[in-house]
Amino acid sequence: MRAFPVRMPSGAAYWTVVDADVQVVNEADRYLRGLRLGKDRAESTTKAYAGAIALFLRWCTATGRDWRTAARDLSSFILWLKWQPAGAEGQATVVPGPGGKPARDARRINGVLTAVRGFLAHAVTEREVPGWVLEQLYQLGDSLDLPLQAQSEDGRLRYRLQAQHRLPEAEKAVDRASDAEIVAMFRACRSARDRLLILLLSRVGLRRGQAAGLRRGDAHLLVDSTTLGCRLEGAHLHVVRRQNPNNAWSKSRRPVALPVDFLVVQAFDQYVLERHERLGSAGSDFLLVNLFREPLGSPITPDAIGETVEALARRAGLDRKVTPHMMRHAFASNVADSGGSLDEIQSLLGHKHPDSARPYLHPAQSRLREAISRVPSPRDLGEESGR
Repeated sequence: MRAFPVRMPSGAAYWTVVDADVQVVNEADRYLRGLRLGKDRAESTTKAYAGAIALFLRWCTATGRDWRTAARDLSSFILWLKWQPAGAEGQATVVPGPGGKPARDARRINGVLTAVRGFLAHAVTEREVPGWVLEQLYQLGDSLDLPLQAQSEDGRLRYRLQAQHRLPEAEKAVDRASDAEIVAMFRACRSARDRLLILLLSRVGLRRGQAAGLRRGDAHLLVDSTTLGCRLEGAHLHVVRRQNPNNAWSKSRRPVALPVDFLVVQAFDQYVLERHERLGSAGSDFLLVNLFREPLGSPITPDAIGETVEALARRAGLDRKVTPHMMRHAFASNVADSGGSLDEIQSLLGHKHPDSARPYLHPAQSRLREAISRVPSPRDLGEESGR
């Protein structure tokens, strides 16, 4: 069993599961196809889910279990996932040695379980799996353990289904890229395109999929864009969710318009000149395209953006790996350090809920020190009371 990509005549793509004879597993295919086309989930989501479902079906085959009723043994599946090395999934017996390192961490295992639960729940609704399987997947919980924002306004108790199997995950903070690191990477750029890319990530806060999916018509850099049919004032970018041939994808379902400052506008101008010198009027309608390697003029991919950022970090001599998402964290934190409110950060990041922006905030140490210095000392309080 393995994940396999499917590209449809319309250009839409998703991932399915095929067996050892490269035959499509119909039950998994219906679920994954509905996930992509019916629920408008990203192709990368179906890829991750297809890989997880393939692992589950592979374990069922290796251990002689029927996948339709194997939910009662998910604890054994978790043990198998934890200790079975990748590439050796065909073996039924797992014998971890003393002090051995797990093959998959809790976060990865929980991701696999999420996909398997969705697949089996879908199979129950399609009556391909007995209804009692849901009892093996979920248990009845209440709303009291939810955050206050998720609880009902009237304070009444609500019941919900929560996963039966979920491993505790160690909290892993995602650090922000520092201003010094971003400046060093900017100076290490050898092209106007790469300089624009760094600013789009660190000064506009775009995800790499959003940056790779920008079209030239999405950039409105005039003070007044009414001639372009846009009533928004000032220079800005329109981020739109589309089906792109370079697999670029915006997580936000709704279009957002993000303001840009004069540094980004200047970088655009320099990049347009560089692009015209290399391609003339040729090239695709995408904003960021290949200028220095074949195929010239084709849109860059999200993976290529990640590779470019990693290469710039090495060229700048940084002592750690910097990712595009760390630069997005830097953008949100810099807005907060400059006095931006949570609702402003939420809108700039394109988040639907305010709480989604909180994990992106990493206050600078200077701001934390200023907060402490604003607290009066006991000596000062004592002198004031004695006057």
